[in-house]
Amino acid sequence: MKVESFYDTDTSTFTHIVIDESTKKCAVIDSVLDYDQFSGKITTKNADRVIKYIKDNGLTNEWLLETHIHADHITGAFYLKDHIGGKTAIGTGIKDVLKTWVPLFETDGDTPLTGEQFDQLFKDGEKFKIGNLDVEVLHTPGHTPACATFKIGNAIFVGDTIFNPNLGTARCDFPGGSAEDLYDSIQKFYKMPDDTVMYLCHDYPKDGDAPLVKITVGEQKTNNKMIKANTTKEEFVKKRKERDDTLAVPKLLLPSIQTNMRLGSFGPKSANGVQYIKIPIKFDPK
Repeated sequence: MKVESFYDTDTSTFTHIVIDESTKKCAVIDSVLDYDQFSGKITTKNADRVIKYIKDNGLTNEWLLETHIHADHITGAFYLKDHIGGKTAIGTGIKDVLKTWVPLFETDGDTPLTGEQFDQLFKDGEKFKIGNLDVEVLHTPGHTPACATFKIGNAIFVGDTIFNPNLGTARCDFPGGSAEDLYDSIQKFYKMPDDTVMYLCHDYPKDGDAPLVKITVGEQKTNNKMIKANTTKEEFVKKRKERDDTLAVPKLLLPSIQTNMRLGSFGPKSANGVQYIKIPIKFDPK
């Protein structure tokens, strides 16, 4: 296995290309579409870097994998499928996310509650292949109900479940989130060998520092500021909830969730040829 990772500085997101060098087959995990919320402009700089790498290296893409429905960036899966192919896939927990968010946006006309907009919905423990590489899907809810981790050999692609040790873990205050569930999910990682390599979805480095793309389970168990090897569930839940109470809403939450439930598609065009994002307004006079 070879892993090539691309970092988007605007959303602090890693996109990983997992390659089976024996067959030249690959998969893309957590792609990014560039979206400027102030102008409504979409560009494809990050997705095009992925396309170029795959084509330049003579690779065949088999999968476009999502670790969850992201709230901080828009996936490039819809765009990538048109250019490099591959089946789109996410964990079966997506159905719980759809039940919560589709009624809020009133997008049931173009966002099926069944999850059929994805080519594959993976059950917990389900296995598939990237070329000759064996992949196991682990449901790791807590941040969202749809969170899943992809285990390939001695590596795991953990999405937002856990971060750089100096940041801790994902937040759990989104609808369907649960600090208790997140603790249990992370215990799945901590039971793995210490040399298991975690590939992260995000990092937020200080100026001048390089983003941390991967770390071992052993390093997390020793150094993670929110959940070390001996941290109890009660301790973690208390720290996580206290931290979540201080966090602002992600600036791209509403555009991201709405479009990511459609794999990054902005939906059908209106009669004037323009696509629109719905922003629910909550009026709270005080």
